[in-house]
Amino acid sequence: MSGISVGLFAFVTAALSAAPFLAPAQTFPSRPVKIVVPTSPGGATDAFSRALAPRFSEIWGQPVLVENRPGANQIVGAEYVSKSAPDGATLLVSDASSFVINPHLYRKLPYNGLRSFTPITVLVRFPWVIAVHASVPANTFQEFVALAKAKPGSLSYGSFGLGSSAHISVDYLKNLLGIDIVHVPYKGAGPAVTDLLSGQIQMMMVTPLLVESHARAGRLKLLAAATARRIAALPYLPTVAESGVPGYEAGTWFALVGPAGMSRGTVARIYDDTAKILLDRSFRQQYVTKQWFEVVGNTPEEFAEYLKSEYTRWDRLIKLSGVTVE
Repeated sequence: MSGISVGLFAFVTAALSAAPFLAPAQTFPSRPVKIVVPTSPGGATDAFSRALAPRFSEIWGQPVLVENRPGANQIVGAEYVSKSAPDGATLLVSDASSFVINPHLYRKLPYNGLRSFTPITVLVRFPWVIAVHASVPANTFQEFVALAKAKPGSLSYGSFGLGSSAHISVDYLKNLLGIDIVHVPYKGAGPAVTDLLSGQIQMMMVTPLLVESHARAGRLKLLAAATARRIAALPYLPTVAESGVPGYEAGTWFALVGPAGMSRGTVARIYDDTAKILLDRSFRQQYVTKQWFEVVGNTPEEFAEYLKSEYTRWDRLIKLSGVTVE
């Protein structure tokens, strides 16, 4: 066999061996794409997904629809995607609960948080702040802790669901500080903020998006940021770690995944197009900065490793928080 023939043979062999990975990327998407959101319409996950959908549609030349499948602390929507065909036509946008929290809370989860999905990217993460009703006689986090210790069981806090990341994060904080604050779960952050504004509950750990304007208007008070560093847009607000709980940090993230078994080519195509959207200046200004989000956009490989570390971290936090749902 001549040198040219050997080279051509090698090229064809390599091309054929790569074909299973290249073909899906070349044909994706061949039909409409569905983004499943495992929460009710109107929340942050839903809003961000609906901002992504028309941009995906423009790039892919196919309709991209958002379908809400709420229920059972996001399990209903996550299970649906985990059992869908791995062709990229059904995707999931969810926060950390679906992947690294629910597996530690539910003994009979109908999917595996790590193995039932194909990681694509963490889209954004967002900070939380500790907000209290204006009537609460505390102007700093330290004063709030002192008040809770002086009147155990007299204060309440709201979360966006039993077993949610906010529920776990606050109960973990309660155990660290030895304070008794009554948990009131809601079906979403919106209803909880409504009751916080009316004084039905006294405290929340929540995104600044929902409370910062009310704090400026004097209806609420922000006591601390639950972040590793001070929030750039709220430089005056000390962190919980600075306020007597060294190393404390809380918050969550939104990620884009597909069912397990997606081809490398399809994953690469979706990731590349997602990165283009996240890097677009107008998109960031309208849907990231104004929403208090921080773009992540890590690669599928980086996301897979991050999922493992987050799985371990939330296992520890849930055990330390003492939260149970069954």
